[in-house]
Amino acid sequence: MQDTPLLVAIAIAWGLYGALHSWLAGMGLKDRVGGRWPALMPAYRLLFNGLAVVLLIPPLWLTWAYPGAALWHWPAWIAWPAAVVTVAGYVWSLRWYDSMDFLGLRQWRTRTEPSGWSDSLVLSPLHRYVRHPWYSLGLLFLWTRDLNAGWLVATLAVTLYLVIGSRLEDRKLIAVFGAPYRRYRDRVPGLVPLPGRYLRADEAENLLKPDRPGRSPEP
Repeated sequence: MQDTPLLVAIAIAWGLYGALHSWLAGMGLKDRVGGRWPALMPAYRLLFNGLAVVLLIPPLWLTWAYPGAALWHWPAWIAWPAAVVTVAGYVWSLRWYDSMDFLGLRQWRTRTEPSGWSDSLVLSPLHRYVRHPWYSLGLLFLWTRDLNAGWLVATLAVTLYLVIGSRLEDRKLIAVFGAPYRRYRDRVPGLVPLPGRYLRADEAENLLKPDRPGRSPEP
């Protein structure tokens, strides 16, 4: 019971991080910043990514400060393959993203505003199985680690944030792409692959039929 205040602090810290992250990523804030300080918009994505890293420090520090022993231990034949799949999945999926654009460096160097989702939608191979593959890979890694009470609270908070965030992301993508993304959402699960609910390569191509070169949805 004496550890309860620290566990509550961990939950609050991760909750605040998720709320701030969603607020900073929201189109409403971007529109307000663009309307009031248009000169800042080329740096918005770069500043967003920098703040995302800096704001991550307090909840991580609180979580690592929790002294409790692990509640369970995953066997190596589960933990290590999960870690390898996570890292390999992230690295491999980068082939379908413009890293300079994703980090915000291109907008900063060219002094252009963030491009958002102005192009047609295309799907990477991982998007044929889940709509938010980077979220899914993160959850795989988190839930296959040895967790003490502090890390369990953090993992639960991050999981809740990713579930809510994926729904918000779907809403934004439907607003941008309309019926094609709605058809895609109806065919492919959000975070957890399910039997029979995936797209073959030809199905993905026929489902969206981009008119011009496009870009993958946010991971």
